Amino acid sequence: MKKTTKKIYRQRIADQLLERKLRGKGAVLIEGAKWCGKTTTAEQIAKSVFYMSEMGKTDQNVQLAKINPKYVLNGARPRLIDEWQLVPELWDSIRWEADHAGQFGLFILTGSSVPADMSNVYHSGTGRFAWLRMRPMSLWESGDSTGEVSLAGLFNGAEMVEGMCSNDLERMAFLVCRGGWPQAVNCDVDVALDQSFDYVDAVKKRDIQAVDGVSRNQEMVHRFMRSYARMQGAQASFGTIRADLQTNESGSLTEETIGAYVKALKNIFVIEDSLAWNPNLRSKTAIRTSDTRYFTDPSIATAALGVGPQDLMGDLETFGLLFETLCIRDLRVFADALYGNVYHFRDKNGLECDAVVHLRDGRYGLIEIKLGGDNLVREGAESLKKLAKSIDTTKMKKPSFLMVLTAVGPYAYKRDDGVFVVPIGCLKD
Repeated sequence: MKKTTKKIYRQRIADQLLERKLRGKGAVLIEGAKWCGKTTTAEQIAKSVFYMSEMGKTDQNVQLAKINPKYVLNGARPRLIDEWQLVPELWDSIRWEADHAGQFGLFILTGSSVPADMSNVYHSGTGRFAWLRMRPMSLWESGDSTGEVSLAGLFNGAEMVEGMCSNDLERMAFLVCRGGWPQAVNCDVDVALDQSFDYVDAVKKRDIQAVDGVSRNQEMVHRFMRSYARMQGAQASFGTIRADLQTNESGSLTEETIGAYVKALKNIFVIEDSLAWNPNLRSKTAIRTSDTRYFTDPSIATAALGVGPQDLMGDLETFGLLFETLCIRDLRVFADALYGNVYHFRDKNGLECDAVVHLRDGRYGLIEIKLGGDNLVREGAESLKKLAKSIDTTKMKKPSFLMVLTAVGPYAYKRDDGVFVVPIGCLKD
């Protein structure tokens, strides 16, 4: 008889967040892209599970949940309801249980899409539900970062940083293309790289069709995703995306249709754009408020473009943009652990900052993202210092730190001007 090897669970930053949220709410809803590990993470703490989309039983499970929700919710707690969005009406049943049980930590819901129709749901869930966003693995979670530099430590006033990074540019190109999908982390190189292509195929063939019931041409979906991949890190309007499609792809879409594509892909957590940061500045310079375009994982962009690690090595400009997507993914994962958010900044004069990690207590850090090299690091540091000087610190706190986050570099260090230089392969939450 062939032996089966038990899958080893890699600890996730979301583990502690889930445990904490369960201590304060009746139910926690974990949302995120398919394959990012929501169910596996929830299974680590759940005492019982109901798999709504269990193979061969989906239809009958959906009917059961509609007819007899109490049966579905009956079990040791916390009880995991996987892919709950297939029966949105469960929301009110869970809310009622949370109201009357007199305790917290009753249910964990996981969902890989926003429910298409919540018209039959009467309660918002305020006070009973907590939300937790999961993303593909950060490099720290996948074992590709040493974790010698802590983002929390920088916020807490670390004077120095130290850490060694062995990742070279070729390795980083692979990590961008592999992405943070748990299924890919322990695979052989060629199999690992297949995962993102399979993901994009699933999105265009089924997931985007299922989220809102709108039938879309698969090839047009792929062309749209390919165009969005070219916009990573840019404040591209729907008109800009439309122009790119007309220039680089066959066929075209109206701006209204592009908006519908963006909404659908956001609802299945494929797209996660970055909002603009709006600080108090000493000058009256206008701040650009357009969203910056990002996929939830850089490998979605590489697969949509049909490129691999060697292609990125031959096109450092594209590599730099997709490396930025990787860094934004990791910073978002780390910011969640610190109860913060990640924004971007750009004013009308071109002064910009790739990432602003802003915590809910008002502290914030300014981060520029560069592939590496002395000239790019120097350029990033100068930009950060210029932005820091323009902030009116009589009306808001001064930045907790300035950091240039790099793809490569042998070690993490602090420059003479106080700017930290940290390879992404050294960073953790």
